[in-house]
This record gives sequence, structure tokens and C-alpha cells, in this order.
Amino acid sequence: MTRRSTLLPRVRLRAQGLDLRRERGAARRAPALLTWYYFGLIALLYLPIVVLFLFSINNNTSLSFPLQGLTLRWYQQLFDSPPILRAARNSLIVAVGSSFVATALGTMVALLIARYQFRTKTLLVMLTVLPLFVPFIVLAVALLLFFAALDIDRSLWTVGIAHTVVALPYTLLIVVSRLLGFDASLEDAAMDLGADYPTTLRRIVLPIIAPSMVSAWLVAFTVSFDEFALALFLAGTEPTFPVYLFSQLRFANRLPVMIALAVLLMIGTLTLVFVAERLRRVE
Repeated sequence: MTRRSTLLPRVRLRAQGLDLRRERGAARRAPALLTWYYFGLIALLYLPIVVLFLFSINNNTSLSFPLQGLTLRWYQQLFDSPPILRAARNSLIVAVGSSFVATALGTMVALLIARYQFRTKTLLVMLTVLPLFVPFIVLAVALLLFFAALDIDRSLWTVGIAHTVVALPYTLLIVVSRLLGFDASLEDAAMDLGADYPTTLRRIVLPIIAPSMVSAWLVAFTVSFDEFALALFLAGTEPTFPVYLFSQLRFANRLPVMIALAVLLMIGTLTLVFVAERLRRVE
């Protein structure tokens, strides 16, 4: 009886030791698996961009290896093409305008949500973020029918309105996170000292959330500049950059120029995302 009572605790301790060693082994293996997962993810995301860059400087219209020499003439042809530059100008106009409107509307909605209590608050949030969950192709058809019912011709204005709708949720979420992150007692202190709310908004709130607003603007610009489905349905006779790019892919001899265009577009997008992330960290 005595021998059994002393053996049982030892068996339990050994079992616990084995469990601990297994857990430690799993913990040691986890970083290696995460490292492989990390490099696999990076390769999946960025190897196509590297291949795209290689073909943009390939001295041949054929998209196959080995490369037939290096050249920059596709980039030169890109900047010598008036239709491409006009499409780029159209995209810039739409992206800049819709980003300013989306940032202004998103900031106003964020102030309402973060600082006021009202009955339809949840409904307002749902309606504002709803475009995030609606496929762009469905939204494009709906807006096309809407503008047709109002007898509004398709133009850069209709594309700008559509891009404002899809960029609004991003600007709202970015700005409201900043508003909820700083102490609202700063506003109360300013108003206790005699400032009215517009003055408090201008001198206290807006300077504090300014980096978030700039970050929101950059994200909205990126969303608008890269957007294709809405622009395809609503642009009319003035194509934007992605629509023009897609229309030229059927011409084999123009393909290297379009690849050079895609490379520049990718570099611009990554630069904007990098700047937006840096501004977000400055907060």
C-alpha cells in the first residue's frame, strides 16, 4: 500500500514533465514555422511584382524567359503617349477630388459618432460602412441605373461620386479611431475656459487628428486611383487609368508599355501606403 502511494505521484510528475517538454518543443518549432510562413507570404505577394518589373525592361514584346536584353524604351513610349497621359490625368482629378470629399465627410461622421449620443447612431454607422461589404460590380450597376434614372450622363463626375462612396468607410474608420484615442476632457477644458465648440474644433480637435486625416486622405486616394469596376461602368468617354490599361491589354505590341505603366502604378501605390503608415505611427 505504501509502495503504491509513492509510485503514483512519481508517475504523475513524469507525465507532467513529458507534457511540459512537448509544449516547449512546440514552442521552439513555432517560430520556425512562422518564419517559413512569413517568407512564403512575402514571396507570394511580391514575386509577381518582381516578374512584372523584369518584363517592363525586357527588350522584347514576348513575355517569356530568358530575357532578350535590357531596355527602357517602354517607359519612354509610355511618357510619349498622349492617351495614356490623359487617362492618368483623369485618374488624378477623380482621386484627388473624391479623396478630399470622402475625408471631409468621414471626419464629420466620425465627430458625430465619437462625441455625440443620438438614437440613429448605429444606423448611421451601418449605412456609412456598408459600401465595404457590397461588391464593387454590384455597386457599379446600381449607380449606373441610379444616374440613368436621374438622366445624368456618365462622366468623371459620376466616377468621382462613386469613388467618394467607396472611400468614405475607410476615412471614417481611420479618423474615428484617432478621435476615440485622445482624451475628450481636452475639449471640455477648452470650452470651460470660454471657447465655443467651433473654436475648440479648429484649435484643439483638428490639429490633434490632422495626421489621421492625412492618412485617411492617402488611403482614399489609393482606393480611388486603383479602382476599376466602378470607373468601367461610369466613366463614359473619359477613361481613367485602370480602364485604359485594361483596354490596351488585347494589343500584344502594346503589352510591354502597359506593363511599364503597371510597374509605375504599383510603385506609386506602395509609396502612398508607406507614407500613410508612417503618418499613422506619428500619431
